[in-house]
Amino acid sequence: MKFCPEIAKNAIIVKDLTVKYDSFIAIENINLEVKEGCFVSIIGPNGSGKTTLLKAMLGLVKQSKGEVLIFGKSINNQKDLVGYVAQRFDFDKTFPITCEEFLRFSLRMGRSVSKIDEKLKEVDMLNEKNKVLGKLSGGQLQRVLVARAILNDPKILFLDEPAAGIDVGGEKNFYELMDYLNQKYKITIVMVSHELDIVTKYTHRVICLNKKMICFGDPDKVLDAHMIEKLYGKEMAVHKH
Repeated sequence: MKFCPEIAKNAIIVKDLTVKYDSFIAIENINLEVKEGCFVSIIGPNGSGKTTLLKAMLGLVKQSKGEVLIFGKSINNQKDLVGYVAQRFDFDKTFPITCEEFLRFSLRMGRSVSKIDEKLKEVDMLNEKNKVLGKLSGGQLQRVLVARAILNDPKILFLDEPAAGIDVGGEKNFYELMDYLNQKYKITIVMVSHELDIVTKYTHRVICLNKKMICFGDPDKVLDAHMIEKLYGKEMAVHKH
């Protein structure tokens, strides 16, 4: 059963957020609060500003107006509390670096190297720790990237279409892993997605975005045919099942 702890403190507060690229408005006047421990998805059509909103929460894009608070403070002072898995990870697949060696670069000073084995085990990749990164499948690579994102025990995990390029079976396993991390550690997760079935099955709250926030709430309640048509058009609404 999906449960978002409404009485918990706010992990993320977005206030009057607008982001422009020159004269182009990417997102406009976004206001929302994400409770600690919630699994939240951001959905919307192509070009709706989903990745921009995610990156703005992370402090990776210049904000034209407004603010983002992570546990009550600017993201610039809270970066140790967040982990991030980008939509694409480009690297030289011929470079002979193992999974373990790759994670060592992200291990924060003073933390035990045993954390590497611990997190690889969490994502079911411990047996592959000595495998060269370039030899991993798409699903395996994503799991290693998640291990890197959670290596230093963040309180919030940001994911930008994390299952892109993974086969259907691996995709299901990946989202089950996200659900497991959320349930076990109560880690707050904010994820960009385009898959409505995943959103309704795993996430507690959905942000419906098309430059402006169209809706925010329990996906079982807000993602009706009317809302889907409003976001994606009539054809999507007809074929939603």
